[in-house]
Amino acid sequence: MIDRRAVLATGVATVVAPAGLARAVPAKARNVVCVHGLFADGSCWSDVIVRLQAKGLNVTSVQNPLTTLPEAVASAERVLARQEGPTVLVGHSFAGMIVTQAGVQPNVSALVYVAARAPDANEDYSALAAKYPPPPATAGIVYDGDEGRLSETAFLRDFANGVPDVRAKVLYAVQQPFHKALLAGRTSVAAWRSKPSFYAVSKQDRTIDPGLERFMAKRMGATTIELDAGHLSLISHPDEIARLILDAAGA
Repeated sequence: MIDRRAVLATGVATVVAPAGLARAVPAKARNVVCVHGLFADGSCWSDVIVRLQAKGLNVTSVQNPLTTLPEAVASAERVLARQEGPTVLVGHSFAGMIVTQAGVQPNVSALVYVAARAPDANEDYSALAAKYPPPPATAGIVYDGDEGRLSETAFLRDFANGVPDVRAKVLYAVQQPFHKALLAGRTSVAAWRSKPSFYAVSKQDRTIDPGLERFMAKRMGATTIELDAGHLSLISHPDEIARLILDAAGA
């Protein structure tokens, strides 16, 4: 598990949630599958990938089609099927929906949520989120027909806060639109009820309310870290995110 002294030395707040759910110790895994959320593509994991590869892990970043939840889950399941042996499944932001559904696959040994949605089975995530203050990024979504994206102002200020401006503008340039139908999907299972789970809360998040992130992490009984980061902690804090994934991999 996470070394508290090492974590405190880096200034990262760590919380191990009460064991409200039955948990097994994560199996040692050599595979990691990462899934991106809205307004992004698979390259957003690059800074984390290079750190995991340096530790000898086999890493694959899924190119989420951002069309419907079943199609997004299927894209992750195809990648999971190619992995040999225990695999850690990691999701950022909306991809937490995919992790929650696809994480029941038998070769998934642990789940990692990075500032991510973590619904229960058949839960209306929008209704859950409505119990918390609306995140500023939501007001910046614009639609071209059935495709949604963030305006440049919202992307830089609310989605990529904490990321250097030059890097944030590059991320905006490669932003992938999502289909409205994607947001209507609900998970039919909750893999976190049976798999060891880990969560990275972003304390400065302007895309998902930090209080909601804490609620979801506590509800799943996840091993949790809190980062002084915006929504894109996988880019602004890759060392800490990689360390959490390594812990989930039993490394």
